[in-house]
Amino acid sequence: MFTSLCPSQRTPPLCMTNCPTLIVTVGLPARGKTYISKKLTRYLNWIGVPTKEFNVGQYRRECVKIYKSFEFFRPDNEEGLKIRKQCALAACNDVRQYLSVEGGQVAVFDATNTTRERRATIMRFAEQNGYKVFFVESVCEDPSVIAANIQQVKLGSPDYTDRNTEEAIQDFMKRIKCYENSYQPLDENLDRELSYIKIMDVGQRYLVNCVLDHIQSRIVYYLMNIHITPRSIYLCRHGESDLNVRGRIGGDSGLSPRGKEVRYALWRFIQDQNIKDLKVWTSQMKRSIQTAEALGVPYEQWKALNEIDAGVCEEMMYEEIQEHYPLEFALRDQDKYRYRYPKGESYEDLVQRLEPVIMELERQENVLVICHQAVMRCLLAYFLDKSAEELPYLKCPLHTVLKLTPVAYGCKVESIYLNVEAVNTHRDKPENVDISRLPEEALLTVPAHY
Repeated sequence: MFTSLCPSQRTPPLCMTNCPTLIVTVGLPARGKTYISKKLTRYLNWIGVPTKEFNVGQYRRECVKIYKSFEFFRPDNEEGLKIRKQCALAACNDVRQYLSVEGGQVAVFDATNTTRERRATIMRFAEQNGYKVFFVESVCEDPSVIAANIQQVKLGSPDYTDRNTEEAIQDFMKRIKCYENSYQPLDENLDRELSYIKIMDVGQRYLVNCVLDHIQSRIVYYLMNIHITPRSIYLCRHGESDLNVRGRIGGDSGLSPRGKEVRYALWRFIQDQNIKDLKVWTSQMKRSIQTAEALGVPYEQWKALNEIDAGVCEEMMYEEIQEHYPLEFALRDQDKYRYRYPKGESYEDLVQRLEPVIMELERQENVLVICHQAVMRCLLAYFLDKSAEELPYLKCPLHTVLKLTPVAYGCKVESIYLNVEAVNTHRDKPENVDISRLPEEALLTVPAHY
């Protein structure tokens, strides 16, 4: 259900159209708030929106070094209440530092925030500092989902390091009870002027209210696409191409003899994995399609998965780029993520092009993506939460499958070499990136080729 406009569009006087956004989670413990916070932070950073998560529970752990029991969270525990308020205040101060001083655009305030009074306090803090607020509430009544969350995530928390499983579960269930009596969910009438999304039973239903701007709409779009069904995503590059062998970048060549051979190793690997309902995606480029054809299964072509466009440098060797475009070669080494090839693309452009792919990957279950080096780096950076500086140098060798399996708050990575040799196409950043460098310094990290 959607409510697109607020009854009274009361914008705080300090808050401009492009002012920072404070995302505030709402919900009982073990409802996936931290999972949502971490995924949202990772996504926003990946699309280029500087975002940081502030987990109030972590502030509490730093303040109270040893967690004893659920008694700390009892509503009549005055000492506990005092400490928890201090921790929330400390987190707010850090939010202010990040958004108002350090230039962050989005802060995620990850806590229960279960009372209307607490949410009003956060709203006042945001208004005083000129931030927009967007609430993300997770409501779940399914005992199996709650139990799974406690088992998978909460038992690994520092709070329960020295507890046996049964004792820890019992304590955490009592901890939830401490919040239940005072919990005031976001209400369609009482909170009709607030901007929020309410996620019910891990995405079975949604309620969206008063979306104010582009960032909030992106947040809603993303949160309505993610799911928690167990699955794996398999990323690999096409088989070695003729141009790979010759050390030439880009182009649309076919597979080399070794590239054709590896297709059968990939087929055997997929058969051995015994993957349920596997979908196969390729780019629209010859080498990617030829790799998929040998698998004997239907595959879907995505133009968005095509390799980065190297513009005037397409099908050139690095040595030729250095000879004909030495300035461009140096500029790319200085900022590989943002550098755009003349008449071509940058990694930053590529991330924007790949956002629909990421959205669809989040919606799907088991998928094999047969793509290209730069594309694979961008996808990998999203799943592994890598920065813009790290992204262009992630190692994605030919004839290797990366199996990504989402776990708790991250992603487990398995690298499977398919036992067919291929050229190395990875070029590390050279030490000297100055435009006046010597050619041999520029070419120091160029991989060997024929």
